[in-house]
Amino acid sequence: MEPARLSISDHDVEFPVTVGSENEVGFDIRKLRGTTGAITVDPGFANTGSCKSGITFIDGENGILRYRGYAIEDLANHSSFLDVAYLLIYGNLPTRVELDDFHGEMTRHSLIHEDMKKFFEGYPPNAPPMSVLSTIVSSLSAFYPGTENGEDIDLNIRRLLAKLNTIAAFAFKKSIGQPYIYPRNNLGYAEDFLHMMFAVPSEDYEPHPLLVKTLDMLLILHADHEQNCSTSTVRMVGSSGADLFSSISAGISALSGPLHGGANTAVIEMLEMIRQDGGGFKKYVDKAKDKSDPFRLMGFGHRVYKNFDPRARVIKQIADEVLGELGIDDPLLDLAKELENIALEDEYFISRGLYPNVDFYSGILYRAMGIPTNMFTVMFALGRLPGWIAQWLEMKTDSDTRIYRPRQIYTGNNHREYVQIGRRCL
Repeated sequence: MEPARLSISDHDVEFPVTVGSENEVGFDIRKLRGTTGAITVDPGFANTGSCKSGITFIDGENGILRYRGYAIEDLANHSSFLDVAYLLIYGNLPTRVELDDFHGEMTRHSLIHEDMKKFFEGYPPNAPPMSVLSTIVSSLSAFYPGTENGEDIDLNIRRLLAKLNTIAAFAFKKSIGQPYIYPRNNLGYAEDFLHMMFAVPSEDYEPHPLLVKTLDMLLILHADHEQNCSTSTVRMVGSSGADLFSSISAGISALSGPLHGGANTAVIEMLEMIRQDGGGFKKYVDKAKDKSDPFRLMGFGHRVYKNFDPRARVIKQIADEVLGELGIDDPLLDLAKELENIALEDEYFISRGLYPNVDFYSGILYRAMGIPTNMFTVMFALGRLPGWIAQWLEMKTDSDTRIYRPRQIYTGNNHREYVQIGRRCL
């Protein structure tokens, strides 16, 4: 492809064009500042490719999401979360031997060091679970100091995958004042998490198989999503040479923001507001259509997907199955179904691509599973962990990686003469 050309002042500059495997086009502007003295201004980096990546492909116009070339629909319907975690981190789906070994590692490393329980004890009961999750993950650096040795890095990857399940469940138990439930070696990844969340010492608890299947699928659907805010944070922190645990901790903190990981929480809060207002959902649909009204229906449409969110297609099927088979009586879930029906049939929503997205359905499902709202973003982090790890690994092994250092356009004061404090004229 012909190079891109830019004329600025008396400079005519050519930039090589990079074309991805799905025909995405980018102008390589690495020499822009050195050649012209100018930089690009791109708030939020919405038009800036910070890296080349072979992990996740998104086509928002056509509603396509693929991990390592595999359609999200195929992975969600035919693979387990650990299959997908292996795929993202190592590049290929595991063989049976590799998967058995991977499962064994998850079991072997699921316990956390007993001294770490003292950290949990130091938090107040109302500590946000995401804050606890981030700080505990960061502390893993002290217990398992890493090196640049590939075997050490791989061991810490498996430790982190296994332990985040336990850390997340312990954070929940801390928040409700219940004793911690230790992981069980005879349970799978999703089943073990539900057991640690909801079991109590005096009672037998076995997670419902449909809920185990649902959680496993939810984790797959959230496993990676290209260069979003938290993923870019993981890469940025990692570009400084920071270790795996510190980089992932930073990603968890980025995800905790309401504009990123809080979308499914916002769905439930919206439904609760409508319920408290008498359940008149049609009133709120009309408000959403009114351009002069600031109200927005949460969980509809997506910044990336201009068509139907491909994850929503998958999750809708299991949402209908869960709500139907478990017979859950919840007025918020009834409201959600009414809103969903309107959005799928109303021309206003259809013409604007405002379909229910993955956050709409995931919030409903987590509520149906008995997971409290303040744990929704923790669930997001559990699912996103393999993607963060894969992105961190790719960043470390990419020969183009440099420490992230965005530029700026300065808009502050020009040079001012300093007057020593105490000698200013009044």
